[in-house]
Amino acid sequence: MNKLLNKFRFSLKHRRNLEEIKSFKESQKNEEAFDTVDRGTRAVPVKQIVGSVGRYHDFDNKFRLKQHVPSDRLQNIKKAMQEGKPLPRVKLFKLKDEYYVLDGNHRVSAAKEFGYQNIDANIVEFIPSKDTLENILYREKSEFSDKTGMPYSIELTEVRQYAHLIKQILNHQDFLKQIAGGSFSFESAAVDWYKTIYCPLIAIIENAHLIESFPNRTAADLYTYVTFHQWERRAVRKYGSGIDQLISENMEGFRKKMSNKKELEYPEMQREIIVFILMNISAKRENRIIEKLYALEEVREVHSVHGNVDVLAKIVLTRDLISSDAETIWNFVNDKVGQITGIESTQTLIPGFSKIK
Repeated sequence: MNKLLNKFRFSLKHRRNLEEIKSFKESQKNEEAFDTVDRGTRAVPVKQIVGSVGRYHDFDNKFRLKQHVPSDRLQNIKKAMQEGKPLPRVKLFKLKDEYYVLDGNHRVSAAKEFGYQNIDANIVEFIPSKDTLENILYREKSEFSDKTGMPYSIELTEVRQYAHLIKQILNHQDFLKQIAGGSFSFESAAVDWYKTIYCPLIAIIENAHLIESFPNRTAADLYTYVTFHQWERRAVRKYGSGIDQLISENMEGFRKKMSNKKELEYPEMQREIIVFILMNISAKRENRIIEKLYALEEVREVHSVHGNVDVLAKIVLTRDLISSDAETIWNFVNDKVGQITGIESTQTLIPGFSKIK
């Protein structure tokens, strides 16, 4: 009987919580967020306002006033908003990417009802201290935003990666100082880096659909990976030298290359690989095997030959510049050629230097 009663109480409490906006104090306790930063006045997306500091019991989970709560004040605010009368800014507490109303619950409710996209607010942010991966990344992102002063969001999924971006901005600041022949603020350098270096490479990465090959990663993750190995480590890379032609061996070289291009003119982050595959096959199946090989999109030529091998095929593969030649070739041979019955063995040849009439 006690178990049933406890289950009923839990179900009732859970249902009540679903019918209310979120409580700031409860979220603050869960995140152990007690240190604050004054963020000043900003336009806040209305959809990110999810709760209240003191009046979360008075609104349902869509921020509509509950029936038992007097609605006179809400009606007056809605009328003022419809008439274009100025109203005081709302005051919000920010906890990660969510906002909670300290003052202005009715104004937020009306804004949501009227379909407002943004609302001006005075913001105090509470920084989560619990050491979860999500919180560590959030703190690093906040520190990066504070240092750069940029309004743009860069989302990374690995810790300690924002430091590489800060180093790039510092190097870019030094470059801009030399060009200007004097001082150049870090904040201004950050904005210039974002527009002339970060955004062009992000556009190239997104246009190449590279992110589809890296589940749970962001375009910013790929940007950081590629540029760290290309511009900072300058290490021997498994994905070949084609990326050098695309990105340049240094950051400012890439900036110069992109400076006179529109986004539609950005190069594609892909390259072709020509491969010859030598095959030994079952003699009884030769014609059928040749037809199946020729039907593959990547196969350009198929020849029946005499000698130590039975069939020679010319293949043209396309790969992104992060994958390796070996990986791309292996995937094709294993997933497509290897599935054809009667092929007993294969050998791949990759041309080094070629001349074609």
